[in-house]
Amino acid sequence: MRIVFHGSNAAAFSGGFADMVGAGAEVAILPNILESASDRQTFADADVIIATRFDATLPRPKNLRLFHVPGAGYDAVDLAALPAGVVVCNCFGHEHAIAEFVFAALLQRYVPLADADTRLRKGDWTYSASLPGQVHREMAGSTIGILGFGHIGKAVAVRAAAFGMSVHVANRSLVESDLVDRAYGLSELPAFWGAVDTIVVTLPLVPETRGIVGADAFALMRKDAVLINVARGPVVDEQALYDALHEKRIGGAVIDTWYQYPSPGQSACLPSSLPFNTLDNILMTPHMSGWTNGTIRRRQEVMADNIRRRLRGEACENVVRS
Repeated sequence: MRIVFHGSNAAAFSGGFADMVGAGAEVAILPNILESASDRQTFADADVIIATRFDATLPRPKNLRLFHVPGAGYDAVDLAALPAGVVVCNCFGHEHAIAEFVFAALLQRYVPLADADTRLRKGDWTYSASLPGQVHREMAGSTIGILGFGHIGKAVAVRAAAFGMSVHVANRSLVESDLVDRAYGLSELPAFWGAVDTIVVTLPLVPETRGIVGADAFALMRKDAVLINVARGPVVDEQALYDALHEKRIGGAVIDTWYQYPSPGQSACLPSSLPFNTLDNILMTPHMSGWTNGTIRRRQEVMADNIRRRLRGEACENVVRS
């Protein structure tokens, strides 16, 4: 079984992977850009490819049995370009890490530890209990709105309930959960936008969700509302987000997923053509929310199990295309 990890993201899952799959596994790690004839041949000879993208410019893998995305999103995989009969799978395992990221960001807004520390080092006792005018807010009693109720949305809801928050959910399908105080269909989004203090975007990027958080949504949000995007950048309309922040029409944003990324061979670039980096009411992070050692381990286990299933002729888990 010839297993190819294509690209730097996929390569992060390669450590010890052959041992996880078992006897007969041969692992090759290929760069983002397949420049050499040898690399292109290795790609073409693969039985399994683990990668975040595929298109018709890549060599056609004639023996391919399984194409596995090492994450949830497969919007960069041209399914039509893959040979017929190739099973395509994705994997999750990132929901715990992303939920922790969401609450780290929220706690930073509600509990000003860093600012209190900076001030006290200078002898400034702002936030002291002896100064009632300097009280800070609590998350308990506030309302969190979760847009999308899949793996990530459920993990966020569990933690929100533990913090004593009211949980509202807007989702494409019916939601029935003891964790949810109020559920909305996507046709009810106008009511959803204005009912919550924090909006966490967890929807996948598909044609019907592209730009679903647009100018009309920002117009209906509370003036102090905070938007957190841990889904895909274009689920939130880029210009509408910038305008809402620049004009201070919402309280702020925490954005982890973006509109432009470094291309293969490029190590740095701004995440948008718009000057988000000049704004003081946004926390910008480089698509890091789910990138933990726990996520890598859980995804390795899913991918290794699916390879073994494919070898035995059994049905795989998390099938995108069979």
